[in-house]
Amino acid sequence: MAKLKSRHTALVAAMSALALVAAACRAGDGGGGGEGEVATDVGVTQEACPNTPNKDNGCIYLGIISDLTSGPFAALAVPITNAQKAFWKRVNEQGGIEAAGGQAFDVDVTSNVKDNKYNPEVHRQVYEEIKGDVLGLAQTLGSPTTAAIKNDLEASNVVSAPASWTSAWEVEDVLIESGTNYCFEAMNSVDYAVEEFGAKSVMAVHYPGDYGEDAAGGAKAAAEAQGLDFSAVETDEGIENQSGAIQAITSKKPDLVILTTGPTDAAVIVGESAGRGYEGKFIGTSPTWNPELLKSDAAKAFEALYLQSGPWAPFGADTPGHKAMREALGKVQPNDGYTAGWVWSYPMKAALDKAAENGDLTRQGLLEAVKSLETVDYEGMLPEKAGNYSGEPNDAVFRQSLISKVDPDAPTGVTVEKDLFTGSTAEGYEFSEPCF
Repeated sequence: MAKLKSRHTALVAAMSALALVAAACRAGDGGGGGEGEVATDVGVTQEACPNTPNKDNGCIYLGIISDLTSGPFAALAVPITNAQKAFWKRVNEQGGIEAAGGQAFDVDVTSNVKDNKYNPEVHRQVYEEIKGDVLGLAQTLGSPTTAAIKNDLEASNVVSAPASWTSAWEVEDVLIESGTNYCFEAMNSVDYAVEEFGAKSVMAVHYPGDYGEDAAGGAKAAAEAQGLDFSAVETDEGIENQSGAIQAITSKKPDLVILTTGPTDAAVIVGESAGRGYEGKFIGTSPTWNPELLKSDAAKAFEALYLQSGPWAPFGADTPGHKAMREALGKVQPNDGYTAGWVWSYPMKAALDKAAENGDLTRQGLLEAVKSLETVDYEGMLPEKAGNYSGEPNDAVFRQSLISKVDPDAPTGVTVEKDLFTGSTAEGYEFSEPCF
């Protein structure tokens, strides 16, 4: 059974689907739907992609909306985007997406790239600019930004790979998430802290909105399950806004802080808290870390107090997927933005392969392909079962995360301390709606 939707959203999506099917059947509209041809409607052409190695292939256009200049996650988002370009370049060099009837299509992720500045309004504006030219989105970065276009993604059947891990995506058919969400990641981190260093109290320090509140929700669930003291402190973006969080940490002295911010704010919080005598542990959720933190004034504090949770192993890991990523990227400064961008691309490829095999590269056809996926080949970067988009949320949600320690000699400043695991809280958690 497909993931949950409201009755209204389902009705809108069904009406949109009928319109798209009709468009796909009209001869001469976008180069698809004729006898023996793959059905297409939006964002797919029989003409070759620009700069493709395969001039006889058609072209699938995917959009990218990311934080490319001035937002808090640009240091991650630029390598995320570059890794996705490298991923699809590799796909094209291997022949592209093979379709029914001997046709093939390359994938273009460079013609429709937009900067969202990590601003929901800007995200919505640039989405509207490219919406009519793309089959789907290879990347939509951010939880609050993606939430700003979610309703239209559903109504228009625009399958999209979110560059975020909020648990809200688990109940949306059009959003093909990879790895566990912030909620289960935080649950596992709290359980790890109890097991490894006997934590008795936990504080969630987090940004407002889906990103921070999802992790805080998971931390609270685990604290309640483990019988720990729990508190939460919301903090806004900007180094000038962190005094309240620092005061809360240094006055309450929790054994564990689940930190869900951007890297710059994390440097202030960790460094200043350590400087004021805090001796507990921080575990940062996925986007909190950046290796540049080891060049900051807070480097020693991170080495002493900080652990990094994550949905998969970092840049230097030894899996076929990690090796393929490094080879495709060539000589780059290691950054786990690259790792994320690469991993996030596998489900879209699996969905395109399935839709093409079905002879239906319409938006509705791609969505139906997504809903049929029970596994995805992540080339060892994640278990295949992490790519289940066909079941109810509680059955399909992937619950494993890992813990890394700070290691200045590692390519991205962290090495795996505990590989993918599911803590007792996540194992027993009944998931039917977002955690925030």
